[in-house]
Amino acid sequence: MDILKTLKCPKHVDINRIDTKATPGAVDKESADELTDKLVEKISHHQMNLYINSTRAVLVILQGMDTSGKDGTVRRVFGRVNPAGCLVASFKEPTLVEKQHDFLWRSHKALPPRGSIGIFNRSYYEDTLVVRVHADKLLPPWEKAGKSFWKSRFEIINTLEEMLIKDNITILKFFLHISKDEQRRRLRSRQKDPAKQWKLGWSDFYEREYWKDYIEAYNDCLASTSTPCAPWYIIPSDHKWYRNLAVASIVEQTLSGLKLPPPRVHDKKLLKVKI
Repeated sequence: MDILKTLKCPKHVDINRIDTKATPGAVDKESADELTDKLVEKISHHQMNLYINSTRAVLVILQGMDTSGKDGTVRRVFGRVNPAGCLVASFKEPTLVEKQHDFLWRSHKALPPRGSIGIFNRSYYEDTLVVRVHADKLLPPWEKAGKSFWKSRFEIINTLEEMLIKDNITILKFFLHISKDEQRRRLRSRQKDPAKQWKLGWSDFYEREYWKDYIEAYNDCLASTSTPCAPWYIIPSDHKWYRNLAVASIVEQTLSGLKLPPPRVHDKKLLKVKI
């Protein structure tokens, strides 16, 4: 099974129709965990080669509802990667300084340099999602949040990503897709587990009331910004083990597909130096 084709966002997407419990290409949790371990080792090897070559960069974008597993994906899939070549940026509520700039400003300055994997835990797409759902509170008064406004933002994002790709940055975009019932279960788990209680915030419960609005916003976002050069991958994420396997598989295949030359000594005379 070609997991890239299977999980690639369809042209006419309706995430309500995509099964969040699906596990295409996986047999069971045990075998999936074993395969994920192998893929993570390969990702670590590819990342080192990426770092040594320093001709390209990779940007991984993780989006999803609260509790969809963005942090868990980073730990599981990139946990063995050399920290020197992996940068993680989390985008929460903009600061006062960030609000004084265009919506891409804070993301653009966090882009990975060549030789690195950059991971965006949320991203500039938040400005077409949470800002859209709460446009009355989050948009400046001079902006009108109509269809043309969001279409313009999508076009700006597509242009940015085209520019980044031309500048040798490979972009991987993952929507971690969970059900509302699964989100409830995970929130209750956090309430009961002292080790997870620190994750809880009032926004987790507040934003849950806007579930339908977020689904509508995501459908429009995914359909408008899943392009041939930077497609979205919709990852069924009710099963954490499958989420990790799917993301690791796509990352590994993409890194392997870069076909970077193997590491070589930059001056062969160094091999003949007497020590």
